This record gives sequence, structure tokens and C-alpha cells, in this order.
Amino acid sequence: MCPAHSCAVFLQLACCCGSAACSLCCGCCPKIKQSTSTRFMYALFFMLVTVTCVIMMSPTVETAMREHIPFFTEMCNKLNAGENCSTLVGYSAVYKVCFGMACFFFFFFVFTIHVRTSTGCRAAVHNGFWFFKFVALLACCAGGFFLPNQEKFLEVWRYVGAAGGFLFIIIQLMLLVQFAHRWNQNWSSGVKYNKIWYAALALVTLVLFSVAVGALVFMIVFYTDPEACFLNKLFLGVNGGLCLVVSLLAISPCIQTFQPTSGLLQSAIISVYVMYLTFSALASKPVEMVERNGKNVTVCVFPYKSGLQSDTNIVTGVGTVILFGCILYSCLLVVKKKYYSFLKRMIFLYFPEDYDDEKTAGGQNVKYDERDGTIYSYCYFHFVFFLGSLYVMMTVTNWFHYENAKIERLLEGSWSVFWIKMASCWVCLFLYMWTLVVPMLFPKRFQA
Repeated sequence: MCPAHSCAVFLQLACCCGSAACSLCCGCCPKIKQSTSTRFMYALFFMLVTVTCVIMMSPTVETAMREHIPFFTEMCNKLNAGENCSTLVGYSAVYKVCFGMACFFFFFFVFTIHVRTSTGCRAAVHNGFWFFKFVALLACCAGGFFLPNQEKFLEVWRYVGAAGGFLFIIIQLMLLVQFAHRWNQNWSSGVKYNKIWYAALALVTLVLFSVAVGALVFMIVFYTDPEACFLNKLFLGVNGGLCLVVSLLAISPCIQTFQPTSGLLQSAIISVYVMYLTFSALASKPVEMVERNGKNVTVCVFPYKSGLQSDTNIVTGVGTVILFGCILYSCLLVVKKKYYSFLKRMIFLYFPEDYDDEKTAGGQNVKYDERDGTIYSYCYFHFVFFLGSLYVMMTVTNWFHYENAKIERLLEGSWSVFWIKMASCWVCLFLYMWTLVVPMLFPKRFQA
């Protein structure tokens, strides 16, 4: 074995069993920061458990495993997992697995409180020892199946999951509002150096508003009916009107006086997201039927189906991908050092420019960007993943309609999902509106 290869193997072992940063084996890969490597590994753990939960909620996968895995029934009997491993599938299994994942991240949330430097032992555990942490995660997830009084546990844990899921949604919406403001501030600052940024701002704003208006028209056409769907008409009017209000507020003189960088780009981003949430809410509402020509006709639904099961699977697959994307975005967009909540202060993220590189022989280079201190909050990072675990649990099991939940029916209607998504629209609009008016209400807090 060549020395370079031996060194690469040693460094990968140091990543798994020590505090060294993880990297890919290919040396041609771009450099990776230590902080990014750490977050990627935790996200990988999170996604592995999430995919496992999706499989547990899929009768299609369960049937395929039963048909294609040799001695499947015998294996289930030896594991005392019930007939066809019934205790390892369904909403109760997802609750137990997500309980283990939530405990894993909650432990690290408590463990990393007030960590300010990456040289301490707690930071070393956070940034390394991945093999042992993976074993610990598996033990936590498996431990959920051995809890006593499981009926009582599932009942209590359901409400804990709902509270955590709601809080995760709020954090997700706050991050979206921050993203909208930061995008506009960054592009507006580019105008000082190149006027072409004006054209870029105008073009993107126009495209986003066109998407928002097009989505509103689409929903009016397919999700309203002259004889039914009163709630659809009401909420389309309310949400469309609120988007117009925040857009006018963003460019009003009173707001511009205290926030010169406020503009239509932020409101366009918020409007598109609100229209997406509105569409998702209307698509999640139970179907309505009216009697026409002596027959009951389903109304206010988008006729995407052509009579094939593959259509439903495609739509469900797209919805699941969007779910994963939103969760990862919220979990990985962490609070950096010197970056406070936007509701308190509106400043840019701080990115240190000078890093020490370490060459990993035969593998990817790692930038140790935390030698002078942590650049993001470790405890907040784990807390968001803790809430994300609860959000996954509630979403995959269809919130309060868990008993008949299946991943193939992720997008089928239920009133609880409808109201959660509709409330998310209003919370998002309220948060954005608050960030517009708060500098006017408390000007001293935003003075340089």
C-alpha cells in the first residue's frame, strides 16, 4: 500500500473515530470547510433516518420487501416483530424512530450549550467521532421500540411532536424572511459598482410576481366553483390581498425612510411562497362534491390524474422531495457568529476570509475555518434538527390523521394539514410585515 493511500485511510479513520474533519476520498473535489463538513454529516444522519421513516410508512415498499427478501417471514418471527414485521412499520414505528432521533439531537443541543471555541473537548465531539455517533443514533432509534407503556407514550409524544413541528414551521418562515431581505440587500449593494444590478433586480422581481399572479389565477380556475368551495374563494381573496398590501407597504415612503433597501424583491419572494403554501393548503383540503344532473361531482380539484396509479406516485414523489428540501434548508441554514436574529438587528452574515488549509493525502482538502472560534451556534444547530425530527414525524404520519396514514397518500386531503398550511401563510406574511415596520417603531435599535 502506497504511503499516500495509507495516510488517506488513516485520516478517514480519524474522522470516524476521532475529532478530525471528514472529507471525500477524491482529491479532485473542491475544498470543503470544516464547519460545512460537520453539518453535511449531521444532515446525512438526518436524511438516513427520514428515508427510513418514509419506507416505514409505505405499504408498497413493505409489500416489495416481503416478496423479494428471502425468509422475510422467518426473520420477522425471530425478531419478535410480529406478523410480516408489523411492529416495524406504520405510524407507531415512525413515532419511535423519530423519538430516538429527537433524543439524539436534543442531547447534543444540551451538550453544546455555550460552546465558543472549536478547540475544546465538546467541540471535538461535535465535529468528529462519527462512527460512535452513528452507533449512538442507531441505539437511540432502536431504543424507542423498548419503551414501557407504549400506548401512553405514543399519545403524549404526539402532542410533543405537534408543538415541535409548529415551532419548526415558524423557524422555517423566519429563515425565509431573512433570506428575502438578504437577497435584496446584497443585490442592492451591487448597484453602487455596476448599474446592471438594477436590471437584474427588475427582471427577477418581475418574474417572481408573474409566478405569484399566475399561481393565483391557476388556483382561481381549478380550485373554485360557483356552487361550492367557499373557503377556497375566501382564502384566495385574503391571501392575494395581503400579498398586495405587503408589496405596497414595502415601497411606501414611511418604510423607505427607515429601510432604504426595502423593495419589491422581498415582497415578490414572500408572495411566491405564500401562493405555494396556499396551493398546498387547497390541495390538502378534503374534496368537496356537488350534485349535478343527478350525480355527485367532485369539484375544486386539479385534474392531474389520467386514471393511472403512476400519476399519484409522481405527485407524491414531488411532494416528498419538496418536503426534504424545505427541511434541509431550514436545518442547514444556521446562525453564524456575529449574526443575530433579523427581528433584532438586520445585518449581513459574517464570513471569515482567512482559513488554514490541511491537505488530506489522496483526498479532499479541508479548510479549518473555526480555529479562532466557532462560526455558528452549535446548540442552535442541534435544536433545529431536534425540531426537524418532530416535523418529519408529524408530516410523514399526516399530523393528526395518523391511523390510516401512508406515504403514498401524503398529499391527500385532511383538515389538520389544510389549517396548518393556511396558518403558515399568515404567519409568514405577519413576520415579513413586522420586519418592515419594526425599524419605524424602534428606530434607535437600528441606528448605526
